Amino acid sequence: MPRSLAAFPLLLLLAGPGALGAGLYSPLDPLAVLGADSLERRLFNSSSAWVVEFYASWCGHCIRFAPTWKQLARDIRDWRPAVMLGVLDCAERSNQKICTDFGITGYPTLKFFKAFSKKPEDGIRLYHHGDDIQSLRESVITSLERHEDTWPPSCPPLEPISAAQLHDFFQANDVTYLALIFEKEHSFLGREVTLDMLQFENIAIRRVLQTNEELVKRFNVTSFPSGFLLVNNGSCISIPVDADFRPLYRNFLQSLPNVIRGNSFRPTVAPTVEPETTIAPWRIADRKKVYMADLESAILYTLRVEAARFRHLDMERLSVLKQYVNLLVKYFPGRPAVMNYLRNLDLWLKPMTNVSRNEWEEALRNNPELPHARLPENTLWVGCQGSKPEFRGFPCGLWTLFHLLTVQEALLSPYRSSPPEVLPAMRGYVRYFFGCRECAEHFEGMAAESMSRVRNKDGAVLWLWSRHNRVNYRLAGAPSDDPKFPKIQWPPQDLCWSCQIIVNGKRMWDERAILRFFKAYFSRSNIYLDFIKPLIRRGRDVEEKNNQVEGELEEGKEEENARQEKEEFEEDKARAKKPESGRVTRRRSGLQKSGLTEPHKPSIIKMSTRTKELEEDIVDLDSFSEQHYKSKNLKMADQIGSKHRRSKRDVGLVRMEKEGQQSFDIDTAWERLRHKSWGGQQLIGTMEEEEEELEKENGVVLKRKQWFRILGVGFSQLDISLCIVLYFLSSMCLLGMYAFFRMHMRYRKGRSGFPVA
Repeated sequence: MPRSLAAFPLLLLLAGPGALGAGLYSPLDPLAVLGADSLERRLFNSSSAWVVEFYASWCGHCIRFAPTWKQLARDIRDWRPAVMLGVLDCAERSNQKICTDFGITGYPTLKFFKAFSKKPEDGIRLYHHGDDIQSLRESVITSLERHEDTWPPSCPPLEPISAAQLHDFFQANDVTYLALIFEKEHSFLGREVTLDMLQFENIAIRRVLQTNEELVKRFNVTSFPSGFLLVNNGSCISIPVDADFRPLYRNFLQSLPNVIRGNSFRPTVAPTVEPETTIAPWRIADRKKVYMADLESAILYTLRVEAARFRHLDMERLSVLKQYVNLLVKYFPGRPAVMNYLRNLDLWLKPMTNVSRNEWEEALRNNPELPHARLPENTLWVGCQGSKPEFRGFPCGLWTLFHLLTVQEALLSPYRSSPPEVLPAMRGYVRYFFGCRECAEHFEGMAAESMSRVRNKDGAVLWLWSRHNRVNYRLAGAPSDDPKFPKIQWPPQDLCWSCQIIVNGKRMWDERAILRFFKAYFSRSNIYLDFIKPLIRRGRDVEEKNNQVEGELEEGKEEENARQEKEEFEEDKARAKKPESGRVTRRRSGLQKSGLTEPHKPSIIKMSTRTKELEEDIVDLDSFSEQHYKSKNLKMADQIGSKHRRSKRDVGLVRMEKEGQQSFDIDTAWERLRHKSWGGQQLIGTMEEEEEELEKENGVVLKRKQWFRILGVGFSQLDISLCIVLYFLSSMCLLGMYAFFRMHMRYRKGRSGFPVA
């Protein structure tokens, strides 16, 4: 993959759900690293107030904000247990549901939970003026003061002291020292110092406002802030700090005699243990290739994570989702099982006006009864793998996916001069679904600036390329930039030597060469299935049905299945290329001109672009013979279940309707195709070849009527009957004409004036 694909303009997403380890934080940080199993247990009915950051380790803003949140945790660690800080990684697959329950729709989200909160709705958004430590501290204090009847038991009073309270203070409180901090009304110094000294015994801190004229006059205060230390023996001294500098007050008060940290707050020395992280094995990728694993992982994350964050999908958000899924159906060159899944999802979405989260999750679930329509269960990054889990991953995969869709739209659309539809769908997805809200705002700004000026499909390819490079320039060297794959201007010269030219000593882009390169690089023939596992485990269903699962070597079977699936894809691709040798030659010359070499053994099938999209019945003709009638399926069934062979109804096409999908046998498929006018000599020849192969290798005989073999030119029985009737009528007409002229000739011969030889 190109290095520049390491960042979505707005996204910087993780290497995949479930592969993050400790995310952006570790247990060694002075905060609570929460999870789905500990969040509610620690927050609800807690005597402490909690401030929790809900983040995603793929989010560029989250990566940039993480050091600030860690610094805040170190800065206010003495505020515990009155205020506790925590983090939860919503990108972790195990945490996704709990984040949805807490109403998290963007990252990072800071929520404040009062003491003794009982439900997710009790959390309130923590608004702050900026991402600096001072703004965050002040926001935490402001939220803490909103406690009324449920004031945290361990938190000292933060309201200003009055003259009456000061008069009887030492009688009511068993402490040696009382520090008074005189400050202006909107100052946070007194409250910050009060919380800083929370864990220390034998001292109390109270604030006095400038508006309290009685106390200001009694202590003769002329400048703000100012501090005075009162002792229980009646003495009073001025605190020698003249600046509004919190650490000076804190250090002075902590150094007083007999002021010590309470035993319950003394830190215990624990052995330094590095957090356990799961490091995925490194996969060596060729950046000249596009990997199907990255594309499918991006689709998986957008549907099962990004779109599933919302409790309800309705109105504009649902409309955008429908448009996004429909574009995947039209332009994504996926594996048959994935395309079946997307088509079925598209049909399910079309009549919907409101979709709940539970309905959406149910619709996305892989149904074991429908093995020919499914998505991968987990993400797998190959060309988009980063040096750390928080680098590259989903942003790179999403960039790759949208580049691919714009190119496929330009190649497959019959009206290339018409306005593009991929770019508006991409803009809508980012606006309504992308989790990193700061990144989404940046992308929306670029779209509002110039996307409306894109007039055709080729222009959409170039617009996305130029904005991608603009984002790479902006994010180069940022904390979210992977040092092993730095963001560069793409494509580099080693991938496309003709894309950059020198004009008057300046390096310039050649947009025509870039367009040729993109159409070659993101073509179907340059998509590879390396490292990917088969979605359909042939023979597994037969094995489960017959309760013969023990003793199988799963890893060996998966490798064999993957090998067979690759072989079938290559055979499909080769067969699809045969009638288009001229087009292949032109494509190869285009590859050479663009600086991209012809890939060896393309591993992705070429889906037919002429096949009509059926609303009720969808049949994948490219995979009709290879995937569902290939004798390898029967061989695999024999290997797994030696006593039970797969019947012809088990080797089925996928039929998708609005209500679901069903597998059906060859006779049913043939009957449907015949009634849909999908006959023809080519289809019959293909079925006859498959039939002969099945008879030769497995002894399976697929019976059909002999007369249909002879007359099998793609006509239905009704067509043949009509032909016979027309033939009979034409014969009778000719016979009548012959009889008429014969009688006419005899009549004329009988007349006297007729010349006789």
